[in-house]
Amino acid sequence: MADSVPVTVRVQQWVVTASVLLFALKMLAYWLTNSVAVLTDALESTVNVVTGFAGLYSLRIAARPRDENHPYGHGKVELISASFEGVLILIAGLVIVYESITNLVHVHPVRQLDWGITIISFTALVNYALGAWCIRTGKKHRSLALEASGKHLQSDTWTTVGIVGGLLLLWFTGIAWIDSAVAIIFALFIIIEGSKIIRQTIAGITDEADMELLKKLIEVLDQNKRSAWIDLHNLRAIKYGSILHLDCHLTVPWYFNVNQAHEEVDALNQLIAERFSQTLEMFVHTDGCVPPVSCRVCPITDCEVRKAAFEGRWDWTFENVTSNKKHGME
Repeated sequence: MADSVPVTVRVQQWVVTASVLLFALKMLAYWLTNSVAVLTDALESTVNVVTGFAGLYSLRIAARPRDENHPYGHGKVELISASFEGVLILIAGLVIVYESITNLVHVHPVRQLDWGITIISFTALVNYALGAWCIRTGKKHRSLALEASGKHLQSDTWTTVGIVGGLLLLWFTGIAWIDSAVAIIFALFIIIEGSKIIRQTIAGITDEADMELLKKLIEVLDQNKRSAWIDLHNLRAIKYGSILHLDCHLTVPWYFNVNQAHEEVDALNQLIAERFSQTLEMFVHTDGCVPPVSCRVCPITDCEVRKAAFEGRWDWTFENVTSNKKHGME
């Protein structure tokens, strides 16, 4: 039964459980120390709890197979979850700044700093380990929501590290404003991280081209192209959750029958699936070559209908593979 649950969902379940427990530990640390900095860290952890449940829900929805109402699957719900998480991270950073400034104006006496430092240091270690696990699993399974959870957990770690530093300085020096100043610095880091997540999810929701993915994809195709792949153009790529959707035009010899052309499409599909994603949907339009222009870039040596001498294969680049015209044709 457990094997039927996607690994991304199982990881997120652990994240939710850990987030609740770590939040309880931070509230305990606040109760022991009466430190506003520790309270700020605990408030930031409430975002972990809320977004953990939101992320778990979105991953469960995204794991559903496509249906009549969602022909491209449910993967985009991950983008909604990630954007929600990014907004909450941004708000948490602003709240930390506000609370820290308030603490500078109205200093609260603190107590039992040794216990507080020990407890929240432990939560920082757990958060960082969980975050690294989420990011690694999210990248492996193409899950933006899981990556966002991991980044949030690690940003929470750096916040906690800053607060621990402030509490240590406060413990040794007695200068009350130090913990607030350090918290403000790391709150800015959180705000930047939240902004990056929001920017990334907006790009996904609006189907913005993933330039890095396309460049890597074209590089692999250029290095592994078959002799019958005379030309590839009008390549486009969109990611919906863990599913990679590609469409392109593949030029093959005009005299190929349907089965021969289909074999070339299958080879193209297999190459991309092995290198980039286990969950791949490709829509390939096959074009017949156009002699004599195509002959100049076609390496097939036993072609009986060649109209021009072979001059050399075109290097497949981002510019000519993403454009909507055959190579060498105006």
